[in-house]
Order: sequence, then structure tokens, then C-alpha cells
Amino acid sequence: MPFTREQIRESIERAGDEHWRALVRHHEDAYPASRPTPGDIAKAEAERLNGMKLEQDPNLELVESRVERLPTAVRITHIFQYKPSQTRLQTEPYTGYE
Repeated sequence: MPFTREQIRESIERAGDEHWRALVRHHEDAYPASRPTPGDIAKAEAERLNGMKLEQDPNLELVESRVERLPTAVRITHIFQYKPSQTRLQTEPYTGYE
């Protein structure tokens, strides 16, 4: 089943409040310029992960998504758990959403 915007938001929130607040600040601090909203970023990240076909492996579970704020962008890293061995894996950090 493909990842959804809601699942990505929940995974960001599981990483801790500071990660969701980083997305909110990224959007709000740019005012009056327009940066993507946290919801827009969550939706784009769901599409990006689906494009990597990660949702097709039933052994992978999205544990959390970490957000780091940069001067004009955000860096997002998704943490997955490989169920058979309980090993945690992470995606390459993605920087964007200027």
C-alpha cells in the first residue's frame, strides 16, 4: 500500500515535536516568501518514497522521519525497521523544499 501524507506526518511526529516544528518554522519564517507547507512536504515525501518502491517490501516498516532545518531548505531522513532482523535502516538524507 502506498505511503500517504498522513503516514509521513505521523512518522515525523514520532521523531519528536521538534521535527514537525522545524517544518512549520521553515514555512512560516519565510513570510512573505512562499515555501511549501508542512502538509505539502509530507505529501511530496510520500510520493518520493513511493517512487523508490519502499512501500512494496512488506518487511520494511517506517519508524520515524527526521527533519533538520537548513538556512533555506530542510533535510529529511526516513528511518525504517527491517522486520525479520529488527535492524534499523535509513534513507539517504534528502535536501530540498526551498
